[in-house]
Amino acid sequence: MENYLFTSERLGFRNWKTTDVNALFELNSNEEVMRYFPSTQTKIQAEAFIKRMQEQFTKNNFCYFAVEVLESNEFIGFVGLSEQTYEIDFNPSIDIGWRLHPKHWGKGYATEGAKTCLKYAFNNLKIKKIVSVAPAINIPSITVMERIGMQKEKEFVHPLLTEYPKLETCVLYTIKNS
Repeated sequence: MENYLFTSERLGFRNWKTTDVNALFELNSNEEVMRYFPSTQTKIQAEAFIKRMQEQFTKNNFCYFAVEVLESNEFIGFVGLSEQTYEIDFNPSIDIGWRLHPKHWGKGYATEGAKTCLKYAFNNLKIKKIVSVAPAINIPSITVMERIGMQKEKEFVHPLLTEYPKLETCVLYTIKNS
């Protein structure tokens, strides 16, 4: 049994371990998973991501958490929170995001995980506002945003995606701690 920071009905959320590199690389090198991103990612990028998430967790008690199915302890991807500081009018912000392995799509894990992370953010961390950003063509992620109660604030051109015409138009969704 993993030592989880918190759990939902079916999922366990934990900080990253260096041994997660291969599983994360498999996820981030999958063309289908990364179709709404500029490119797939390398193992070196997976290692850097894990290090960044570990540092964010140490600093803030949150990150994009590694997620496992409780029943099997199988790593399925990540769901969680991350600081965003790229240059745009709504940053700095705390973003909620998710990325799951395709064999775990369609089971409600992204929605369940995101709802659980919102509870953690609002109840444990006392965060006031959470944002989520996705390319306007990423309907699966936008559907999750709406299912967890987020509201669309606007469309904008993402400053880090201007070289990718299919991805540059993004949506901003927000939710406030009530």
